[in-house]
Amino acid sequence: MVARRIAHEPAYVLHRYDWSESSLILETFTRHHGRIALVAKGAKRPSSNFRPVLLPLQPLQLNYSGDAEIRTLKGAEWMGGHVMPTGEALLSGYYVNELLLRLLARDDPHAALFDAYAAVVQVLASEHAGAQAATQSAALRAFELLLLREVGLLPSLDVQTATLAPLEPDARYALVPEAGLRPADDEEAALAGAAWEALQLALDDLAPFTATLRACASMAAGLRPQLRTLLNYHCGVATLRTRQMMRDLQAL
Repeated sequence: MVARRIAHEPAYVLHRYDWSESSLILETFTRHHGRIALVAKGAKRPSSNFRPVLLPLQPLQLNYSGDAEIRTLKGAEWMGGHVMPTGEALLSGYYVNELLLRLLARDDPHAALFDAYAAVVQVLASEHAGAQAATQSAALRAFELLLLREVGLLPSLDVQTATLAPLEPDARYALVPEAGLRPADDEEAALAGAAWEALQLALDDLAPFTATLRACASMAAGLRPQLRTLLNYHCGVATLRTRQMMRDLQAL
C-alpha cells in the first residue's frame, strides 16, 4: 500500500515534544485535515532545516506522508506574515493551543475554525494589539465561542436552552454547563438577553470571527467567567495549565 502524501498544507504547530535524541513529535492543526500528529526526524540536529521553522503560533505549509496515527513530516516552510507574540500575548496563544489540543479529535477537519485560529494569532502578534489588552481579550472570547460552536458544545444563544422560549432583551441570562442558557441568579455572572442575541447574530455572520470580535468588545468581561467555566467543564479540568501559569506569573 502506498503511503498517503499531503503537500502544501496550511498548518500551525500546537505542541512539540521529544521523540528521540534527534527527533520531535509535533501536534499540528491543519486547515484541511484537522489535528495531525507528525514525527519530525532529525529536527533537533543543529543542521536540520526544520529547526528554525517548527515554532508555535507561526503560519506554516507542511508536506507529510503516512497512514498511521503519527505521520512523517517531509517538509516545512514558514509562510511569514507576523512575528512571534511576546509576553502575555504569547501565553494567550499557548492557552488557545491548549484548548485545541483538549477539545479537537485528531483527523477531524475544521477549516472555518482554522481560519478563526489564524485570525486570533494575528491579533495576538499585532504590535497595536499588544498595547490594547481589551482587543486581545475580545479576540480570545470570540475564538472560545467559535471553538465551542464548532465542536457542538455551544447552545443557540437567542433562546433559553431548556424551553426554547425567546429571550427578553433586558433580562439577565447565564451560560452554564449542562443547562445551557438560562435565567441568571442575582449574584451570577450573566449578560442581558439583547447581548446574547447580538452574539448569535455575529456567530452566524459570513465573517464570524471579525463579527464576533466586534460583538465581544463591549461584553468580554461578562463573558469571560461564563466561558471559562464552560470550557473547564468540557476539558475535564478545574483550571487549564496555561491559565494557572498566567496566575503564577502575575503572582510574582
